[in-house]
Amino acid sequence: MAGIERVTGPTLDVLEALLRAHQKDEELHGWAIIKATRRNGPTVYRALDRLHEAGWIERRWEELEPDNPGPRRRYYSLTGEGVPAARELLEQRRPAALRPKTAFGFAPPSWLQGLARGAR
Repeated sequence: MAGIERVTGPTLDVLEALLRAHQKDEELHGWAIIKATRRNGPTVYRALDRLHEAGWIERRWEELEPDNPGPRRRYYSLTGEGVPAARELLEQRRPAALRPKTAFGFAPPSWLQGLARGAR
């Protein structure tokens, strides 16, 4: 894959989280990515650094109001180049990641329709 020297499981996890956020028109901060991927901080941040160096993600610091002291969050999102690259890589390496997820333990309607037709 152009731009990424080594694709690891954590890199795929991070791309999956960022692609889902992109589909919801959201950006994620580092802690949210750590929670979504269930990976430790150093692992996630190494993957984020590699993706940023490849031009697949952009990052920005949170703007804090003067009356809201505290640490700023760094937000991450896929770039215009990163969206199709992430989709292609996930399609190759982890196609299940691109399938719709069930909500509240219910199967998606397409699965139920297939079951009604006798498919498994």
